[in-house]
Amino acid sequence: MPKTTEQYSDNDPRRHTAHLKEKLNEIIRHAREDVTKISEPKAQALFETTAEVSGGLSRALEDYDRKNESAWR
Repeated sequence: MPKTTEQYSDNDPRRHTAHLKEKLNEIIRHAREDVTKISEPKAQALFETTAEVSGGLSRALEDYDRKNESAWR
């Protein structure tokens, strides 16, 4: 289960990465919902790209939290 921001102290980076991941997940959900509501192909591509890029940022934050990448060790 993902940690929530309240589980960490204010000076713990994980509190802030958790907050950013929550916001990015909201953006992903919203962008993908909007793709189904619009018919213009370029706008659909833009919204889907927004969701994909936001997902990549969310994964990067998760990698930081878990120290999965050598850059974060």
